[in-house]
Amino acid sequence: MLNRVVLVGRLTRDPDLRYTPNGVAVANFNIAVNRPFSNQQGNREADFINCVIWRRPAENLANYMKKGSMVGVDGRIQTRNFEGQDGKTVYVTEVVADSVQFLETKGSQGGQDSSGGYQQNKNQNQYQNQNQYASNQNQDQEDPFKNNGEPIDISDDDLPF
Repeated sequence: MLNRVVLVGRLTRDPDLRYTPNGVAVANFNIAVNRPFSNQQGNREADFINCVIWRRPAENLANYMKKGSMVGVDGRIQTRNFEGQDGKTVYVTEVVADSVQFLETKGSQGGQDSSGGYQQNKNQNQYQNQNQYASNQNQDQEDPFKNNGEPIDISDDDLPF
C-alpha cells in the first residue's frame, strides 16, 4: 500500500498553531496549489488543500511562514470523522504532513495587499538585478568546469549528504 502526497503551493492564511492537552504542538494550514492546465476560459484554477503538521515542525511553520508563503509539503492523505454540533457525522480529508519545506526565505515574498494581489518587493528586484549584473561580469573570468570531469580532491566530511 502507498499513501504519499507531495505538494507545492502558497499558504492561504497564517498557520493556526495550537497545543493538545498534553502539550503537543499541532498546526493546521491551507495551501493553494495551481492546476497544471487552464480551464475553458483560459484561466488557471487552483485547489485549496487542508493540511496538518505536528510537533516541532508545526512550531517552525507557524513561526517562520505566513499567508502567501510558498511551501513544499510531503505527507499522506488522511480521512477522519467526528460528530458535529448538529449531531450529524462530519467527514474531513486532509494531508498529514511529515515535513514542510520553506521555499522562500523569511520576507522574500511580496506582501499581500488588500485587493488580494501580491505586490513585488522593490528591494528584491534591485537585489536580483545586481546579481544578474554581477553574474554577467563573471562570465569573462576563468571557467570553473574547464577540467572536463577530472577527479577533485574532497573529503567525505565536506559533502552535504
